[in-house]
Amino acid sequence: MEKKITVLIADDHAVVREGLRKLLEEQPDMEVVGEAVDGMQAVKKVKSLHPDVALLDIAMPELNGLEAVALIKEAVPETQVVLLSMHIKDAYVHQALNSGALGYVLKASPTTDVLESIRAASRGEHFLSSKINSKLIGTFLKKRDEKPAVSGYNLLSEREQQVFRLLVEGKSNAEIADILCISSKTVDKHRANTMRKLDIHNMVEMVKYAIKIGIIGPELWEEQP
Repeated sequence: MEKKITVLIADDHAVVREGLRKLLEEQPDMEVVGEAVDGMQAVKKVKSLHPDVALLDIAMPELNGLEAVALIKEAVPETQVVLLSMHIKDAYVHQALNSGALGYVLKASPTTDVLESIRAASRGEHFLSSKINSKLIGTFLKKRDEKPAVSGYNLLSEREQQVFRLLVEGKSNAEIADILCISSKTVDKHRANTMRKLDIHNMVEMVKYAIKIGIIGPELWEEQP
């Protein structure tokens, strides 16, 4: 018998999780091995369960889905990630792909998109909702393979980018230290380096910069509890 695709579901709404579990368990080739109610729990459960695919909502408390992707891929590279979102904004899709997600599915999409995204991810293939321009993946991958401009956000190290994203999401230094498993002093160092490289002097400027380059957006903020 062919091995089933093991899936972890992460969403802060119980009704959504129950609906997704029912949908997936009706599929002969899928098995739900766990659920998570927020981004932090999702990362922890992926580390312990090692599912083939993690199906994450973007707007979750504690840690949003976009940031959870990077931590999941860093801790368990073999687990593929599919994100569920209300937003079709290109910046969110770019960040999702850049963080290592293979799928981006709109919540308004038909259930077949959810199922196909999971199957595609399990094969190591990208999948975008049918409502999103399919050319976006090719354009993104082409740009990612090109040498990035040595300016602005691209000057930041991977860890500095993680700290930057968590800061603009409203996380404290202590929370960031806990999420990234580093000391508060190291967070302070990354924060200072980030502000220096971007020529930013306070959090208001940092948030405005993050919105300008598409790291966060008003819509994502509105979804946060």
